[in-house]
Amino acid sequence: MKPTTLVDEFEHYSAWRDAVFVRVEALRDWLNTQELGDAESEMRLNQLLGRLQEDTLNVAFVAEFSRGKSELINAIFFSDYRQRVLPSSAGRTTMCTTELYYTPTLRPSLRLLPIETKTRDGSIADFKRDADAWTEFPLNLDSADEMSAILMRLADTMQVDAATAEAYGLINPDDEETARSLERDGSIAIPRWRHALINFPHPLLKQGLVILDTPGLNAIGTEPELTLNMLPSAHAVLFLLSADTGVTKSDIEIWRQYIAPVQGASRARLVVLNKIDGLWDELKTPAEIDAEIAKQVAGSAALLDLPASQVYPVSAQKALVAKVKNDPALLAKSRLPELEAALTQELIPHKQALVSESAQASVEDVVIKTTELLETRLATIQDQVDELEGLRGKNRDVIQHMMVKANEDKQQFERGLQQFNALRNVFASQVDTLRRHLGMQALRDEVRHTRMTMEKSHFSMGLREAMGRFFRQVDGNLKASAESIQEIRAMMTAMYQKFSDEHGLAAVNPPDHSLRKYRKEMARLERIFDERFNTVFKMLTLGQHQLTARFFETLASKVVQVFELANSETEAWLKALISPMETQVREHKIQLKRRLESVSRIHAATETLDDRIAELEASIGTASDQLDQLARINARIVEALSDDLTEARLVKTA
Repeated sequence: MKPTTLVDEFEHYSAWRDAVFVRVEALRDWLNTQELGDAESEMRLNQLLGRLQEDTLNVAFVAEFSRGKSELINAIFFSDYRQRVLPSSAGRTTMCTTELYYTPTLRPSLRLLPIETKTRDGSIADFKRDADAWTEFPLNLDSADEMSAILMRLADTMQVDAATAEAYGLINPDDEETARSLERDGSIAIPRWRHALINFPHPLLKQGLVILDTPGLNAIGTEPELTLNMLPSAHAVLFLLSADTGVTKSDIEIWRQYIAPVQGASRARLVVLNKIDGLWDELKTPAEIDAEIAKQVAGSAALLDLPASQVYPVSAQKALVAKVKNDPALLAKSRLPELEAALTQELIPHKQALVSESAQASVEDVVIKTTELLETRLATIQDQVDELEGLRGKNRDVIQHMMVKANEDKQQFERGLQQFNALRNVFASQVDTLRRHLGMQALRDEVRHTRMTMEKSHFSMGLREAMGRFFRQVDGNLKASAESIQEIRAMMTAMYQKFSDEHGLAAVNPPDHSLRKYRKEMARLERIFDERFNTVFKMLTLGQHQLTARFFETLASKVVQVFELANSETEAWLKALISPMETQVREHKIQLKRRLESVSRIHAATETLDDRIAELEASIGTASDQLDQLARINARIVEALSDDLTEARLVKTA
């Protein structure tokens, strides 16, 4: 039986995700058809559907030059394409950070960001929104040769003088190799491109796989966005070493500074010792070769302070040949299947757990709220039936008294509505205070102020102080926002309790909300800044000053993203906080009105008592059926979410 590969598992995961999408979509459509939804529930479900539709699986490959990253990417993901998607040959084939993905609305292409943009304000994320900043080369999918020639542009270099290279933050003037190159002809070769985007319609990329290929220490060190955003957001990071070079000083520096400390979504961090085919010596026995590979693995693990079990020896080149030529023996000898198995076990289950947890929370909130609405409706209608049943054989005076009582209940509830509206005004005032603390305008003003302060500073201490003040201000805003959130929740808890006691509305425990994870993210960004400031920015030359400024731009862009997420989540929480009360108030008001109309019609003898009771009992049947249907729809979603991908495999292979 053919072993399951990472490619297989990702396809199964995609099928699982699609099944969840279909069932969540069915819940949303059913709520709309039954007129049981509200704006907040529809927004929650639409957001979830959007996340499922745009869901990606991000895998980052990190290494120094010439470690075989491109070949490993080809071997793991693209062997079925029967050609190298990424160029791979001796020497430096990928000079800039490269992202492979697929967006169906754009044509297949290679888009390259010129190196000159390093002197312009803005992060890579900012430039991605500016189509004119990129140089685009269409990919001819019908010609492998043409496509390969276009992708070789990733290796483009250009000769520049020392001042230009330094301004881009690409050289260290004290580096001996750099000095020798400059002494020869006064210039040095640097990458022509800063970042590359490959939009390619490969089946895996279509399903949401995103691959990040990062070339070398210099690229990572001079692109703060890699450290702050791209690597932490990767679901897996593969760090490559080469058996023919051993663990170099720059390898250790990349690992210790950029990979080992990475936290966030990235749980899988695997070390790959590539090019073990260089140790395949025909004059040695297989046992001797295995011992030599084991020795290399142990030495690499010791230098990286890792257990040897976390270092995977492979030959990416031989693995690609084996897959293309369908050579099982060579594939086993390449040892790639062991790496794929480890990556599969680390990557897919963790990714599925994240998506499942997020989906379950959103669906649960909507289902609980809808269930409470239907149960309240059932109880209220049953009370009306019991009330009308009690009128059988009663005289007109008793019915008159019942009508007076219904009017009094209605008037009491309307007085309660006045209190509710007054409290809602207080709620709105507190929300305004929260939005001032958490608002994007205040943050942008702070970013602008910090940028101006840094531009005026010509010393390291001034830069550090400006950044320190920025982080203190941002954290202060988050702390004040957290205090406002607790005050709002306490007020709403009291309001729910009051309406439950006075008007019999269903007891609701308002959802909690915390900004703790955003404060932790701010602390992480500040820690990264401190570390980089003490290493990369030791020498405050012109280039280093520009690098510091670019680092702040990237950092500020990341902070803005974090605040946008915090704002979005907080706004959703505010809607979830007030929406159940508004729904229950609206439902209670409708049922009070119907109750009064029933008693009034019976009093006026415009319809028989039996007819009205029958009508109400039919409504009970409808609400009961809706509860049953909601439970079945929810059960199908729970079943899909808890699936261990077994069903997805059966669907895929059927």
